[in-house]
Amino acid sequence: MESSDVAAGFAALSQETRLNLMRLLASKGASGMAAGELASALGQVPSTLSFHLAALELSGLIQSTRQGRNIIYAVRFAGLRALFSFLTETCCGGRPDLCGDLARLLPEDQPEVHMTPAFNVLFLCTHNSARSLMAEAILGQVGKGRFNTYSAGSDPARQPMQEVLARLKTLGHDTAGLRCKSWDEFTGPDAPRMDFVITLCDILQGQHCPDFGERPVTGAWPLPDPAKFMGSEIERATMINELYGMIRRRLEIFVNLPYASLDRMALKKRLDEIGDTARVPA
Repeated sequence: MESSDVAAGFAALSQETRLNLMRLLASKGASGMAAGELASALGQVPSTLSFHLAALELSGLIQSTRQGRNIIYAVRFAGLRALFSFLTETCCGGRPDLCGDLARLLPEDQPEVHMTPAFNVLFLCTHNSARSLMAEAILGQVGKGRFNTYSAGSDPARQPMQEVLARLKTLGHDTAGLRCKSWDEFTGPDAPRMDFVITLCDILQGQHCPDFGERPVTGAWPLPDPAKFMGSEIERATMINELYGMIRRRLEIFVNLPYASLDRMALKKRLDEIGDTARVPA
């Protein structure tokens, strides 16, 4: 286990609510608890608790699985064992058995439940034909499996901009699943619950965003609309390349935020900073 991963694990535990979460989940063993039960037991607002759960899951200390309409969380004892093993592996000149192997205090390895990426991210723009599709494809690649990515629009186009799809394919992105769709697809009871909702245009045709619940942290990263790009074919290709670079730079910062140590307000602040063109060079 890398020292950076260990540091991230202990950082995730350096908060009282998360410590209480781990203790409660540890008491349930492999059976775990539903998110609603955890919120009730700890007296926490569900939207706040969800971010603590996401931080612990991102650090590999808990795991989640869907059972019907519930998401069940359980301690990932292999993750805890790895943390303590890292601390004790050099004990007594590499003989931790002589000074007490802390990892032995944990239950024996248990079968792991399939873990889902910790954060769901929805990108919004008006037509869902260019900027938001770019963001969906880019985050799917640079997120390294730690994010579920989605996109939608307030007034979706009939199909994506072909120039955008062509550029994404050239740069090695999978475009097979990219399509224009309404944001209404993400408001129903069976829709995935979003952790982040990020708008990529200044005004969504004067419409108000639908209610995605209390859970998401929202941000605005206004970017130019490629549908309004004018000029020759070469000039348009250049502008699309520049737009791709703008989105990718922001997302590379986004995926490297220290989620384990940030609360909702801090995450909102960092999201706004990423969208501030004065802070993030275009």
